[in-house]
Amino acid sequence: MGGVILIVVKMPIRPERADEWAGLAADYARAVNAEEGSLFFEWSRSIEEPDTWICIEGFRDADAGAAHVATDAFKQFVEKGPDLVSAQPQIIYVDAPQVPGWGPMGEIQPR
Repeated sequence: MGGVILIVVKMPIRPERADEWAGLAADYARAVNAEEGSLFFEWSRSIEEPDTWICIEGFRDADAGAAHVATDAFKQFVEKGPDLVSAQPQIIYVDAPQVPGWGPMGEIQPR
């Protein structure tokens, strides 16, 4: 049995297509989060590059990742993506043997 799959992708978006991208990104996040093997999927925006969106996603294992890329949602996303990005997205893919999931950060708590 493989480990948890952690993926981070930087998506530079064409400013003039930002509204279209936001809709696609929201729909895609909902679809991925509904997948059985998805642990989490979130979008954030870069502070330094406001037209760059950051995706962070986790899958239960490599089989769940393989199932993900076979979904209609993924296929539609990669079909529409090239029209919306301003440069080729950059990815980090990690197959981590032991990742228990999100946990509390010890250094910061609400006052």
